[in-house]
Amino acid sequence: MAYLLLINETRGDRAGRPEAEAHRLYDDMMAFSASLQADGILRAAESLRTDDHAVRISARSGKPQLLDGPFAEAREMVGGFFLIDVATREEALAIARRCPAVAWATVEVRECAPCHVL
Repeated sequence: MAYLLLINETRGDRAGRPEAEAHRLYDDMMAFSASLQADGILRAAESLRTDDHAVRISARSGKPQLLDGPFAEAREMVGGFFLIDVATREEALAIARRCPAVAWATVEVRECAPCHVL
């Protein structure tokens, strides 16, 4: 089963983090990614730029429009993800608990499924 581990970071934390610490945290995440790759369960992983660099496309108003971010009145933004393939939800949760990001962010575990599956 595929699970997405979404790294939800508090907005503004990256900008306030000293460069040496930012590099250390990134290196920790890369090592975690390498361990998932070595275990044969990693499908994809990426770090994302902050949401003030994002653009959304929506046709809810009747015609497609480009909308610049940030988009929601939220305290968090998606900072990256790991797409893993494991047998059970419990295994996905165990992996999420090992993710270095739990020390500074929230790791959301989502099972991948067709949009019609509730």
